[in-house]
Amino acid sequence: MAGFALVLLASVLFATADDEIRNQILRIYPQADTDKDGVISDAEEAAARQQVLKRFPQVDSDGDGILSDAETKAVLRQAANRARQNKPARGTAQTAPPKQKPTHANVKYGEHERQVFDLWLADSSKPTPLAIYIHGGGFKSGSKEKLSSANLTRLLQAGISVAAINYRLLGTHPLPTAHHDARRALQTMRSRAGEWNIDKDRVAAFGGSAGAQICMWLAYSDEMAKPDSSDPIERESTRLSCVATAGGQTSNSAEFWRETIGPLLGDENQVESLVLPLNGETDREKIRIAQWGAKTLEEANKTAARHAALEIVSADDPPIFMSYGMSPDAKLPTDPKRVRGWLIHHVNLGFALRKKTDALRLEAHLKYPGADVKYDSLVEFFVDKLVTE
Repeated sequence: MAGFALVLLASVLFATADDEIRNQILRIYPQADTDKDGVISDAEEAAARQQVLKRFPQVDSDGDGILSDAETKAVLRQAANRARQNKPARGTAQTAPPKQKPTHANVKYGEHERQVFDLWLADSSKPTPLAIYIHGGGFKSGSKEKLSSANLTRLLQAGISVAAINYRLLGTHPLPTAHHDARRALQTMRSRAGEWNIDKDRVAAFGGSAGAQICMWLAYSDEMAKPDSSDPIERESTRLSCVATAGGQTSNSAEFWRETIGPLLGDENQVESLVLPLNGETDREKIRIAQWGAKTLEEANKTAARHAALEIVSADDPPIFMSYGMSPDAKLPTDPKRVRGWLIHHVNLGFALRKKTDALRLEAHLKYPGADVKYDSLVEFFVDKLVTE
């Protein structure tokens, strides 16, 4: 690629195959047309998005491994502004502040090397709220470094302290190890609230994809503290004040996925095709059993249900802000490589949860392109729910 602005513009195609956008890229940056045929092809688009995610992971602001419509629109605006101002593109540091160093880095909450978190403390004489970032990556990859510098900066400016956690991954530790790690990290932070000037009664969590699943599990689970435990950390509350998710999967039920996502695939495809191999295993039932650390499929399904938002949400649970990168009537991507990621983060998953929360009279906000929303971002949502005068 000839420059970062070109990469930014080309990355828009990760979320949409809109001809108007492709034509605009071709007009402004003809270098994107590598085969010089006058058209930005799927292959050229795929190469561009792979480059931008590899070279500039901060563009993926919610850390779900996918550039949503909202993220790509922001990228397009930045590139267009640069073109109008005739300024050279030198990376996102020109438009967003670099991520500042944490107040406390790699704080251990367990013995494993991935049981660590970073903490940024907001400048305040009074105890501050805390927002905990939980990364995505399909439970197989990802890290706390995926935390968006823009979200971090805005939250700190609003007086909200921020933490970002790592957790043990599926390749070596079956689910729900990741969920339990997040719970332990949350309780560890609460146990040191006095030391860190944190208000343990105002704690939120946010994350994308797999991280979103963990966030919803924490938010919708009943209190998991053990008041009689000899471990003081286990005596801390696990309840949250609010939660924000991006591209979150709201159910682990195969039947739900067939009903909710299956129709989007068409008659010739099955939703089971979305299942990826695990540690070399390709049999879907065996993958399911291994994924949830079970001995039988029935046991795996029961454990999966206990860790799915739709199955555990109740009327006494905290407010949620959900965001998804496509509208309900968006068309299936033309590039087969994009289909799986698009489907497993589809807005229909959010609609299913909102239907349940509406029935429970539980506060839930669902943002997607074209939606009429009260909050434009998770930061606005957190400020409203966490910051007191």
